[in-house]
Amino acid sequence: MSYPQNNIHINGVDIKPGDNAQVSLNWYELPTKTIIEIPVYVFRSANPGPTVLILAGMHGDEINGIEIVRKLITRADIKAPLCGSIIAIPIINIISFLSGSRDLPDGRDLNRCFPGKKSGSLGSRIAFDLMNEIVPQIDFGIDFHTGGAKINNYPQLRCVFGNKTNLDLGIKFSPSLILNSPFRDNTLRKEASKKGKSILVFEGGESSRFDYLSIKEGINGCLRLMMHFKMIDLEVPKNTTVLLEKSIWIRAKSSGLFHTSKINGSSVLKGDIIGRICDPYGEFNEKLISPSDGYIVGINNQPVVNQGDALMHVGIEC
Repeated sequence: MSYPQNNIHINGVDIKPGDNAQVSLNWYELPTKTIIEIPVYVFRSANPGPTVLILAGMHGDEINGIEIVRKLITRADIKAPLCGSIIAIPIINIISFLSGSRDLPDGRDLNRCFPGKKSGSLGSRIAFDLMNEIVPQIDFGIDFHTGGAKINNYPQLRCVFGNKTNLDLGIKFSPSLILNSPFRDNTLRKEASKKGKSILVFEGGESSRFDYLSIKEGINGCLRLMMHFKMIDLEVPKNTTVLLEKSIWIRAKSSGLFHTSKINGSSVLKGDIIGRICDPYGEFNEKLISPSDGYIVGINNQPVVNQGDALMHVGIEC
């Protein structure tokens, strides 16, 4: 595949092949007249190659992805790729990061604001700028996320199996688990796909907590992908990748105290006892049974649960 050697143009700044730059996606004024800027780092080789976006902090409490991008942009081989270009945005949702929250101040989820509007809400304007300033200039990207406040996700990649390019990129990333994940409306991934751009979603760990296995796997996956396109000269061992066609949530049938001895990422068989729910008074002890063979891709770490709560996320192989 041939890659054109055009200038990368972001918010009025031209970055030529062979140059590096730090620019701002745009400026956003808060009610206090405080100006929020979103830093964007661009590292370019003089040699043609793909343009890759690495992005984190779509939700302000998703710290693992921010650490992955931070560590990547400090590497000498990332700052000086052998070919192609790297566009890195460590924190796309600055305002939510500052407050340690998932959502924007108006309660909106930034990843439901796409494709955005130039004159819309704060989230809509950020989404608009990302879609118009960055996405048209990339070949593909990786969007880093984590589980919620109680859900710890095992390091995994989410892509659309029906999209050959998306799945091929996912396999080159070489995570342990790839989960088939259909597009959701108004997300970066879906709107980028309409422009012919593949965005891989990496999930790992729990919000507001560092998970060093997830951070390591996220970094290594990016390095494998860049190594495949000869953007860097490095050998990173590949994982044995399991493709998970679908997934199910195992929910609490009773309220009580949730116990499990299962390890995140481990395989389970249909009929396995994967946990128990007990009441605080020792009056009942209810078994949780796996309804299918599969792999645990997420675990609820909250010990006190209510009936209907999602406890374990199990991915099922193709």
